[in-house]
Amino acid sequence: MDIKFDTITILIIAGAAVLGIVLGILITTSMLRKSVLRKSELKMKEMEVKAEALKNEKILQAKEKFLQLKSEHEKQIHERNKEMGLAENRIKQKENNLSQKIEEGQRKQAEIENLRQNLTAQLEGLTRKQADVEKVHRRTVETLEAISGLSAEDAKAQLTESLKAEAKTEALSHIKDIVDEAKLTANKEAKKIVIQTIQRVATEHAVENSVSIFNIENDEVKGRIIGREGRNIRALEAATGIEIIVDDTPEAIILSGFDPVRREIARLALHQLVSDGRIHPARIEEVVEKVKKQIEEEIVETGKRTTIDLGIHGLHPELIRMVGRMKYRSSYGQNLLQHSREVANLCAIMASELGINPKIAKRAGLLHDIGKVPDDEPELPHAILGMKLAEKFKEKPEVCNAIGAHHDEVEMTSIISPIIQVCDAISGARPGARREVAEQYIKRLKDLEALALSYQGVEKSYAIQAGRELRVIVASEKVSDKDAETLSFDIAQKIQTEMTYPGQVKVTVIRETRSVNVAK
Repeated sequence: MDIKFDTITILIIAGAAVLGIVLGILITTSMLRKSVLRKSELKMKEMEVKAEALKNEKILQAKEKFLQLKSEHEKQIHERNKEMGLAENRIKQKENNLSQKIEEGQRKQAEIENLRQNLTAQLEGLTRKQADVEKVHRRTVETLEAISGLSAEDAKAQLTESLKAEAKTEALSHIKDIVDEAKLTANKEAKKIVIQTIQRVATEHAVENSVSIFNIENDEVKGRIIGREGRNIRALEAATGIEIIVDDTPEAIILSGFDPVRREIARLALHQLVSDGRIHPARIEEVVEKVKKQIEEEIVETGKRTTIDLGIHGLHPELIRMVGRMKYRSSYGQNLLQHSREVANLCAIMASELGINPKIAKRAGLLHDIGKVPDDEPELPHAILGMKLAEKFKEKPEVCNAIGAHHDEVEMTSIISPIIQVCDAISGARPGARREVAEQYIKRLKDLEALALSYQGVEKSYAIQAGRELRVIVASEKVSDKDAETLSFDIAQKIQTEMTYPGQVKVTVIRETRSVNVAK
């Protein structure tokens, strides 16, 4: 009975314990749930507060953006209204101006109508007066015919013949005066144009020689250039066509040849060989070929740069290359490219002064000496050869004629041709533009004086102004004034046909009569 009681007690205790544990768990679970719920509520409230704050912030930003857009829109509307107002004012002003012009036109039309009516009335009056005058004229003619015994036609014929003779005499006198005045004016205007043209162009002159000097650092390089038994120098002369003179001149080698292009190729090739240090025949041939290509590229670049500087467009590539080759050619010591550029500028200015197309004149001036720089150099005068080259490359007929006629090789058919001839003479004949050997210069002066002395009646002759003027003094008892004029023309023609000279030669014949008496 006691054991049974103890078991029940234990069971009751155990059940109470389990029940307590279960209740504790339930109570703890309930408290935890309440705590979680409380935290969740706090979190929800916090999120609602943040959401409300974010909502208010976004609403505020939206309001600010709306106000900004509204302000900009109102500003644009204001500017448009302002522009519309200005446009409306301009339209109103134009309407007012148009109305004034219409009123003025109506007023002028009314004045014209009044004037027309007045003129109509005056014309009717003149018509009536003319009829009266004709009646009086007929009566007068009839009276004169009766008095003179001649008909009106016979009297008119006699009067016409008399007036013709008188008018012819007066016309001849006026023509002579007009011709003399025209000559004076033409000479004055021509000199003015030429002087203005020369003054507006200033080109430097490069004097070319037949030798070039190649400077070296020391004389030891000369032996390397000559090579073993002279093989290097022979190879260099064979490759360039230039005579290379290695003498006692300190630190210098002389390159001799009449072709400036070949001299330049030899100079550049020597420079590269000496700088590189490898000098042997194979290397020489390689360097010379490379330098030839460089020079050819430089020639083309020079031609292009020249045409761009002068504003000449559409030139054939082969003509551009020939223009570049002019850089390495000279005429009487005057660089051909500089001479052609100067002639082109002179022609453009003179053509503008004369009212002619300056672009065509400048083009012809640049190309007038291309016959001096062909690749094959046939046996033709350079003017004719240049004209044929221009025709070959489709230049305009007036340009071709100007090139061919600038030394009177062909007849001039264009107004551009004499301009090219004159500008070529100006560029070549200006003092300092070209050089001459002293012996040739002195010989030309003596030949001029001897040519004048060969004529009968010439006492003395003097070549002055560097051979550009010849003064001839004649005996007054042997040569008359008329003969002096003829003598001047004959000497000028003979100089032109028999002598070679730059520019032109002015021939002045001087004849004077002196009466001398001595008072004792």
